[in-house]
Amino acid sequence: MDSYNTVENIYLLVIITALSVLQNIFFALKVEKECTCPNTHALAIERVSSANRNCMDAYPTFMAMMWCAGVCLSQAPAAFAGLLYLVVRHKYFIGYMGQTSQSTPGYLFGKRILLFLGLMCLVGVVNYLLTRFLGTDYKESVETFTSAASTLLLFP
Repeated sequence: MDSYNTVENIYLLVIITALSVLQNIFFALKVEKECTCPNTHALAIERVSSANRNCMDAYPTFMAMMWCAGVCLSQAPAAFAGLLYLVVRHKYFIGYMGQTSQSTPGYLFGKRILLFLGLMCLVGVVNYLLTRFLGTDYKESVETFTSAASTLLLFP
């Protein structure tokens, strides 16, 4: 039964991770399509390659922060922020293939989501240290706050 409890505590994070892998496959297929199309301009190939490279550069940071926030604090807000990040990353990728100025809103919103996940990580680790060394546990209060704060990510 312990493995069931473990999966119950991380299944949302696993779903978002699987979706992000599918998104990476989509991006790679898009790059391959642009590179193998015979009448594609070098500029289009450069844009789609740059968009893919930029998305892949931020990917490990996103994964680490999402998992840290979900495991150390609460998986629902972390998974919600992760889902929003995937949508924003897709908007960034598609916008970058057009004009680079179209990708700016996706980039800025993605930074805000990463900041939120980073703060969740920090609060989760601090709460663990407070519980471990001082015996005070604020996890329930912090989970309520982060659940409410995660909806604020929807505002531009």
